[in-house]
Amino acid sequence: MTRPTLPALLTLVAALALSSCGGESGKKDAAGQNKQAAAPLLIAPEDQLAMSLADFVSGPVITGSIQPEKRADLRAEVSAVVLQVMKENGEAVKRGDLLARLDDSSIREQLTSADESARVSAQSFEQAERQYQRLKTLQAQGMSSLQATEDAEQRRNNAQGDQVAAKARAAQARQQLQRTEVRAPFDGIVSERKVSAGDTALVGKELFKVMDPRSMRFEGLVSADRMNELKVGQSVNFRVNGLDEKSFAGKIRRIDAAANATTRQLEVLVDFAPGTAPNVAGLYAEGRVETASIRTLMLADSALLRAGDEAFVWLIKGDSLKKTPIKLGERDARRGEFIVLSGLAAGDQILRKPGSNLQDGQKVRLVASAKASMPAGAASANVAAVTGK
Repeated sequence: MTRPTLPALLTLVAALALSSCGGESGKKDAAGQNKQAAAPLLIAPEDQLAMSLADFVSGPVITGSIQPEKRADLRAEVSAVVLQVMKENGEAVKRGDLLARLDDSSIREQLTSADESARVSAQSFEQAERQYQRLKTLQAQGMSSLQATEDAEQRRNNAQGDQVAAKARAAQARQQLQRTEVRAPFDGIVSERKVSAGDTALVGKELFKVMDPRSMRFEGLVSADRMNELKVGQSVNFRVNGLDEKSFAGKIRRIDAAANATTRQLEVLVDFAPGTAPNVAGLYAEGRVETASIRTLMLADSALLRAGDEAFVWLIKGDSLKKTPIKLGERDARRGEFIVLSGLAAGDQILRKPGSNLQDGQKVRLVASAKASMPAGAASANVAAVTGK
């Protein structure tokens, strides 16, 4: 019998070693996979959503912004340089508070001149009046002619007219002087300051915007196609951009009689419920005028998974997950939820925010808290399985 050579022996030993390692690795991998497949998905109460009936309000959609009813655009009434600005954006003001002061030197000179003219004209009138009365007495005694009396009366009347004109010029100069001080017209806040010290304020230049935050209202627009559904006093529910966590309620106060010629929309004024209006103007708002309401199942968009035109949810059925197709109806623009037409019933438990790596029939186990029932690393992996993150 021929003995194997040394190279052949080395090759055989290496092949046996590789086969042994591969077999052990395969067994370990299979065991790990089976263990992973057998481990149930832990679901905490915050991962579940119980289906229940809710009010779905139907009616015309209303969009617009939050604006104060009491607002004022303060503009320069005299041409002058701005000397001082006292208030900044967002500062509260009381009626009569000084907001800015304009240069009044030239107007003060005009006022001084007008006051002096008024004083001189008053003296002239008094002198003309005394002369007229004296000649009138002499004429009654036959010691003065009628012509002299009439001439004195004419001079008295002219002096009186000059006095009235001089007083008017002085009053106008005094009024112009007051206009160099820009004051708040009512209690509120400065919503916008558009001038700084050193600016030249021409007549008509916008200086400040002042508003009363207590007079906020929703100035919304509704399509003219739905105007027949609108009535004064109807309830409106809406959300305000930037305040998404809160829903606001109000009632229609006024409906414009004419639609916008370009957009074909009607403006609708909505009063907030007492004490609920925000303090910030200009925020975008969207909601619905409540013309009808029904009780139905509603589902948040975060609980939905979509595949093309189909939608489904993960239903917790006993100790396993079931991929359940559902049919959706109209969306509530106010809350962002959909009507569930079929596929679910009140009381069903579904995953609140399902991930994309779940499997139909996958076993689940309900726990009080996912993190309290497993090590930190395993908890993180389980959360990722439920939420897909």
